[in-house]
Amino acid sequence: MIVIVIVVLAIAMGDSDESTTPAPTRTPASETAQEQTQEAGGERADLTRFELDDRSEAGFTNIWLVWTIKNSSSEKSDYSWEWEAVDADGTRVANGSQLETDVQPGQTAEGEFPTTLKTVEGIKLNITGFNRTASY
Repeated sequence: MIVIVIVVLAIAMGDSDESTTPAPTRTPASETAQEQTQEAGGERADLTRFELDDRSEAGFTNIWLVWTIKNSSSEKSDYSWEWEAVDADGTRVANGSQLETDVQPGQTAEGEFPTTLKTVEGIKLNITGFNRTASY
């Protein structure tokens, strides 16, 4: 009964997907997560990569978010998504939102953004909201 209510609510919400799911990565295990994302909501599958990139060196912490968007729709699109970083204890250590605009049909766009994270060890990224809208 609860599953049916959740499915009905997810369908009723329309184009935006507010569920929390792991961010896609390039590891073999992520292919399964990506397949599940495609089944759950088509537009979120356009976010093909969203991960942390540790560029720290010489004792200086330098951790960035990096992503790849591939527009699978037939119109120019804008993308926005919310994310959170959670440590091994389940504590949210960072969160934010990202934006990628004017992505042409079939086009791939890559982006990056600095974080205030001190480490990538034990950190899990989750997508907490995702939207694709037509760009004009």
